[in-house]
Amino acid sequence: MYDYRYEPHRLIFMIDNKSFFASCEALRMGINPMKAVLAVMSHQPHSSFGSGLIMAASPLAKKKYGLSNVMRARDIPKAAFKAGKDKLMLVEPHMNLYIKRSMQVLDIFRKYAAEDDIHVYSIDESMIDMTKSWRLFGDDPYYVGHKIQKDIHDTLGLYTTCGIGENPLLAKLAMDISAKHRTSMIDYWHYIDVPDTIWKIPNLEDVWGINTRTANHLRRIGINNMYQLAHSDPEILKREFGVIGEQLFAMSWGVDRSIISQKYFPVSKSYGNSQVLTRDYFDQREIEIVIREIGEQVAARIRAHGLKAGRVGLFVGYSFEEREHVDHRGGFNIQQKITPTSDNSELVHELLALFRKKWHGEAVRVLGVDYSHLAPDTEQQLNFFMTPAQQIKRRNFDLTIDQIRKRYGFASLVKASSLLKGATAIQRSSLVGGHNGGNAYE
Repeated sequence: MYDYRYEPHRLIFMIDNKSFFASCEALRMGINPMKAVLAVMSHQPHSSFGSGLIMAASPLAKKKYGLSNVMRARDIPKAAFKAGKDKLMLVEPHMNLYIKRSMQVLDIFRKYAAEDDIHVYSIDESMIDMTKSWRLFGDDPYYVGHKIQKDIHDTLGLYTTCGIGENPLLAKLAMDISAKHRTSMIDYWHYIDVPDTIWKIPNLEDVWGINTRTANHLRRIGINNMYQLAHSDPEILKREFGVIGEQLFAMSWGVDRSIISQKYFPVSKSYGNSQVLTRDYFDQREIEIVIREIGEQVAARIRAHGLKAGRVGLFVGYSFEEREHVDHRGGFNIQQKITPTSDNSELVHELLALFRKKWHGEAVRVLGVDYSHLAPDTEQQLNFFMTPAQQIKRRNFDLTIDQIRKRYGFASLVKASSLLKGATAIQRSSLVGGHNGGNAYE
């Protein structure tokens, strides 16, 4: 049991841009997002939509044809493509457009709250702590929420869902569970409502923060819904889940003590990148070309921040077919401490050494590189194999390439190996978040 008198009583707005990618595409084509029958498809370069996945679908497309995110194109009902006014449109993503719209929405939020009271949760969701400012815009939280919705719609044409709560958890659940089903697309959850809101959620996976694995674990110990979670023994939850068990119990009572303005800064930061390859890679040379490309791209990022890495990490994910025949849980993740450096050659050398140590010919579909144990790159570690002048020359070479690419684009200067079969860097340089960037249309 929690005594709500001693819990934070704030006013948090959680605002989600409804079917964001699909809405942006509909507006780009001059169509009302709520009347469009449209899906944004991600697909492999030089291939048809049939090989892709749905990134977003308009509300009407979801309702009429049962579309959902990450559904494969081949699973879309055939009726969706028949002639008529409700024929489904498939469009390519334009990530730069979505980023631009997201930033414009953020500018609107800044009219209603201080920068420190805004937390961007994802490209289409944000939390706003309106505790100090909501009374400047109206006498009722519902009215203020509607005012923000109308501001976004009148300015950008986007529709939004708004959850309001006394803490971030309640606001998020109000948005996810109930607001989207209301005509106003706004709902407000209080602590006092927990028995009628959170405890009535029958499906554990519908709750923010509970994934399928956690839900299945809860069911194995006899907890099948949020009411049972709230009335379980906290000690059993702590024994089964550790500190996560305590968080699950607090969640079931609607308790969240986080304050948006009190930002969290990780003690140890890292930079990384990963790629899902367009096909299975079997050839060692092709795989190593991609590792080299990713390794150098991440190295350029740490140099841009004036840092060097003291640890390199490599993730290799096998193809789905390979996972059924090898006993490596689908791949491997390996790390190695190194002499801190930001040098392309040294970092890639370490990555390739890790790869050759663990790879035994399996088909590869995912590659990822991570650099951590970061420190300011203000000094040079000497070694016996190169003179200081050679080390400085190689460092300046890397920095010169970084500057050229920053000014003229990545593809303006590439290594010859990036022109070979299997290389991905040139093609991916035009992508944003792994998808077609397109133009930031007005």
